[in-house]
Amino acid sequence: MKDLLIALRPQQWVKNIVLFAGLIFSQNFFDPWRSAVVLAAAVVFCLASSALYLLNDILDIEADRKHPQKKNRPLASGRISPITAHVLSYTLMLWAFIAAYILNRNFGIILTVYLILEFSYSAYLKNVVILDIFCIAAGFLLRVVAGAVVIDVPISNWLLICTIFLSLFLALGKRRGEMVLLEDRAADHRPVLAHYSLPFIDQMMTVVTASTILSYVLYALSPQTTAKFHTRNLQYSIIFVVYGIFRYLYLVFQKKEGGAPEKVLFSDKPLLFDLLLYMAAIIAAVYF
Repeated sequence: MKDLLIALRPQQWVKNIVLFAGLIFSQNFFDPWRSAVVLAAAVVFCLASSALYLLNDILDIEADRKHPQKKNRPLASGRISPITAHVLSYTLMLWAFIAAYILNRNFGIILTVYLILEFSYSAYLKNVVILDIFCIAAGFLLRVVAGAVVIDVPISNWLLICTIFLSLFLALGKRRGEMVLLEDRAADHRPVLAHYSLPFIDQMMTVVTASTILSYVLYALSPQTTAKFHTRNLQYSIIFVVYGIFRYLYLVFQKKEGGAPEKVLFSDKPLLFDLLLYMAAIIAAVYF
């Protein structure tokens, strides 16, 4: 049971916190019913993502055995059989699929698109240069859209733009972390890494970092945002965004981390504290 739980990668469930973005920025965070619906939607995405992680581990079982860390995963090490992983994966996927359509038909459609995208990524698209990064970012974007759709609130264009750039930023950091960790063996584990180089990834990260900060600054200072929330105080959250991005860059470039964004978030206290301060600043500005 312990190995099965590890194979589900519960540490990755933190990614689904982005489903709450639509709830918070639509000023419904203190609405008990809508908050409960988004929480249920996040649980559905946890089930779906765990099902996909199992399928991905089945497809990557040989490649993972060549990785210094992933070789210890339950499937790669042989502690769980592929048959067990298949059965559990399809069971979780079925539960997620049914629950999604019960919550909201449009939410169910988005979850279906997410499942198709992630399966396509695991089966083929992860080996297509550049497109692999966009697929990772699309997974985050679909989560944000799903969180808004499930409670029938409008989706801000600014929210989508900021999500896209932040997702690309994290995806590039993940790729860089893999290349630094694996060095000359990177292509053996993930063939697409043969098409990347550290200078190339660093250049893309520079572009995406600037775009992420600029898009958020424009959002926080835009007249539409001021009119929507009836305050200019969202501008004070900019400092937390800039610090968080710079801190993450420090961890990626100086500490050679970034291969697992969810691990970095919970292991780095300054980054976690900054995220909590950002959330506090957003709630204070938007609601009070």
